[in-house]
Amino acid sequence: MNEIQNLNSSEEQANLHIVENMDVNNLPELMKSVLSLAHTPAEKDMLLMSALTACSGVLPNLYFKYGIGAKRYYPNLQLFIVGSAACGKGIANLALELVKPIHEANPLIIPGDATYPAFYRTLAKQHGRGYIHESEGSVITDIWRSSTANYNTALRKAAEHETISRARCREASVIENPQLSMVLTGTFSQYKALVPSIENGYFSRLLTLIVDEHQAFNSQYVEPSESSDETMKTCAEQLYHLYEKLLFSKPREFRLTPDQRTRLGHHLETAYPTLIRMLGEDFHSVVLRMAVHIERIALILSALRLSSITFELDSDTSSLSGARGVRPENIVCADEDYATAELIGNKLILHMAQAYQLVKGTEKVSLPTVKPLDQKQILLSLLPDEFESKTLVAEAQAQGISPRTSARWNEEWMAHGLVQKIRYGVYKKIA
Repeated sequence: MNEIQNLNSSEEQANLHIVENMDVNNLPELMKSVLSLAHTPAEKDMLLMSALTACSGVLPNLYFKYGIGAKRYYPNLQLFIVGSAACGKGIANLALELVKPIHEANPLIIPGDATYPAFYRTLAKQHGRGYIHESEGSVITDIWRSSTANYNTALRKAAEHETISRARCREASVIENPQLSMVLTGTFSQYKALVPSIENGYFSRLLTLIVDEHQAFNSQYVEPSESSDETMKTCAEQLYHLYEKLLFSKPREFRLTPDQRTRLGHHLETAYPTLIRMLGEDFHSVVLRMAVHIERIALILSALRLSSITFELDSDTSSLSGARGVRPENIVCADEDYATAELIGNKLILHMAQAYQLVKGTEKVSLPTVKPLDQKQILLSLLPDEFESKTLVAEAQAQGISPRTSARWNEEWMAHGLVQKIRYGVYKKIA
């Protein structure tokens, strides 16, 4: 039985789409170039998430602090794209091309077709840093079948940067502060082999993207564009140069602004608990860890913008300069990057909710659209003091708000004296 097939109605599928609900112009240039190679909504989502995950494995010396103990977290994401055959999952392989030049200079990629002892030795040799990319989930699940518990524990600990140990491994018994990124694609049965139950702590740590669409038959025979390879080559070169800059600079802390932290907290307290009430308390861990995933994605987006700045190095220290939001000591998240990360998180948690129902084997329930708290107020705050209609529409779409709704809100703002119309299509906020 194919549990994924016909999972959603067309309306529900549209609700799950990520890229179709965001303003792509707000993405860093590298991500916009990568996404230009995708065509369908499903392809765009798979390519976006696999590319972000690949990039997460090659951003050294960047971290953020989260939680009561101010624990350090790094950009590393782990992703499983779940879908039936012929749904176009192969497009995720483009993400692997992004990191190959870095791997050639500094070994990073760990084969998924490896026994646990071999995986452990490779990860230890690379000082706890690695990237796994497998387009056939069966490669992973078949080779891991004899040591699923070991792999599951190691991946779960790596997701939290917790020490991984192996008493029987002579080469290394302890891997401290592991930073592992991973992209897997496969069927639901392959996914469940890795995540056998909700109670397993790895479920909430592994991002899940469910693809419930089938690729058109004719698309299998479309001639590949000659510019595709060139696009990926250029993007890979840009990422390589950024990797080098970060590798030889001192560690930098990434921070959300106080307003962004408040907004993220409101999400945890108000919007996401709706899903907990619908699905049960076991989903609580997914909600809590989605906050970490959102901050990781925001860090990745912010880091990709650093490729356009100059790193000033001297004998004592290094500093970043030349870009908004960058200071010698830390990197501050821009509002557009936080908004994009939050939108991605809002969509991913719906995918996680569907995976949750599939793993538990419970009857499917219709899931609500998760929206930011006080969306109207947030949208107004993100607009410049003077804005055009197209600016309003673009910012609204970045928040997952339709043009029709944003136009209605603009009328309400004017009625309440918050916005003044200057001339046709041009408006001004009133302090």
